[in-house]
Amino acid sequence: DCSGFGNGSCLENLRSAGVRGAMYISLSGLIVLTVFGNLAIIVSISHFKQLHSPTNFLILSMAVTDFLLSFLIMPYSMIRSVENCWYFGITFCKIHYSLDLMLCLVSIFHLCSIAVDRFYAICFPLHYSLKMTIPTIRQLIVVCWSVPASFAFGVVFSEAYASGIEGYELLVACSSSCPVMFNKLWGVVLFSFGFFIPGSVMIGIYAKIFHVSKKHLRVMKSRSENVGDEKHNQVSKTKDRKAAKTLSIVMGVFLLCWLPCFFTILIDPFIGFSTPEVLFDALTWFAYINSTCNPLIYGFFYPWFQKALRYILIGNIFHSQSCTA
Repeated sequence: DCSGFGNGSCLENLRSAGVRGAMYISLSGLIVLTVFGNLAIIVSISHFKQLHSPTNFLILSMAVTDFLLSFLIMPYSMIRSVENCWYFGITFCKIHYSLDLMLCLVSIFHLCSIAVDRFYAICFPLHYSLKMTIPTIRQLIVVCWSVPASFAFGVVFSEAYASGIEGYELLVACSSSCPVMFNKLWGVVLFSFGFFIPGSVMIGIYAKIFHVSKKHLRVMKSRSENVGDEKHNQVSKTKDRKAAKTLSIVMGVFLLCWLPCFFTILIDPFIGFSTPEVLFDALTWFAYINSTCNPLIYGFFYPWFQKALRYILIGNIFHSQSCTA
């Protein structure tokens, strides 16, 4: 009996036309910013040969991930959020959610991989070129894509995530809201491997980087004996401050965007799936914002990207020599 679920049709949207219009405008703006921000990173690194480094290949792969999320996933999520309805059928609902989950996890795995790359670059600079080679980066990128893809499509299409949830089959058959709810087991698994473990790795790595940076500063200060050394130390100190600021922003944005969403997924099955749909939807969009911030953090904070962006905006990118300029 589907009488309690709307019988497969959308319930009347209680939002006024003005509210829906404002939501479409704001969410569309967020999508456009995410699309073009990540597209700028993709074009810059792909086009300019001097940017073809191991670290930048990781940033390029993450930008592709965030671009696909904004281009393929966020528009459909916007319609669902504004209209309070899923118009595209249950099969596409599963495809959409599988891709959504996969790309979000791929993005998080890339953030963790970039942290590992920075760890070797700063803490073991003499061994960095031996450890983080192009083949190593390729293998890392393959892992960042394949593991989340296997997890997301396997869990969603097998419906293992819904095993034991009372009334779930009836809800799927009768509802048009594309319901996806994780049971207790898979909620814990997703929270652990999708957020807690990568987040802990990142925090541990960045804490080690801070410690090593401070140690380097103390060593340089102890060796300074003339004005030239003092100037060199001042430059190094400025660089360390900039690095510390960037790392603080990376961790702050990551935790701010992802913790509320993953924590809700974790506790929702333990409180009888009583989280309001509007709140869960808002937290999902809050997590999407991380893909908007990634190109700002990993691109706009670096001079090479600012120079590449200027080349793109003024049209110099179409000159044949610009790829090596």
